[in-house]
Amino acid sequence: MMNLALTRPIACVDLETTGTSVTQDRIVEISIIKVNPDGSREVKTRRMNPTIPIPLASSEVHGIYDADVANEPTFKELANGIKQFLDQCDLCGFNSNKFDFPILTEEFLRVGIEVNFRERHLVDVQQIFFKKEPRTLSAAYKFYCGKELENAHSAEADALATIDILMAQINHYQDIENNVPFLGNFSNGDDSLDYARRLKLVNNVPVFNFGKHKDKPVLSVFASEPSYYDWIMKGDFALDTKKVLSKIYFDAKLKKV
Repeated sequence: MMNLALTRPIACVDLETTGTSVTQDRIVEISIIKVNPDGSREVKTRRMNPTIPIPLASSEVHGIYDADVANEPTFKELANGIKQFLDQCDLCGFNSNKFDFPILTEEFLRVGIEVNFRERHLVDVQQIFFKKEPRTLSAAYKFYCGKELENAHSAEADALATIDILMAQINHYQDIENNVPFLGNFSNGDDSLDYARRLKLVNNVPVFNFGKHKDKPVLSVFASEPSYYDWIMKGDFALDTKKVLSKIYFDAKLKKV
């Protein structure tokens, strides 16, 4: 099996969380497998206190209970180290564009740390898999690697399996190029501007992707209904969505000055 063709490190991220809400839930375990251009790997796995109770239904999935993380540091305490470990890396994961990266971004923004993963290539192994062989992570591991995934929903086991699947996908499909820019573009799937997919580009124009103004240009909506901006900024929307929307809003104001 060939190695990934890398010009800079790629970090495979897997999270275990209190739930699936980008705005409300928190990380309880993070595992990062950093693959360097020379093929060497660095592994960072850490549990953390989410500062909110872990629902029993979530604990039954990943096996992490409140007592297991009661004495662990919070994300705020670990954030700078995580950010530094991810610096200069492209990123990959399994369902990561819709789950892991949005939640991780939200955690960083919540503690006041600016990150911009959009400057990286984001490779979502699940999207490659879904476009080729729609199944789950365990099935993908069996299909591509011929192995049973043990300790599923352990962050490190899932992240290690994801790296192995990505390498196997490159070998399996002749039309999948062995370079991270291609893989990021192939797995991205749409023109969303924010991780929660509330905003998207249509013909290079930002439009809303939800609610009563779905498919309407953002700036046209703000011109006809100025209060809509304030409603979103005060509402239960992801911090990342608000950040992207604010940039669109204030960039437009600056152009008028």
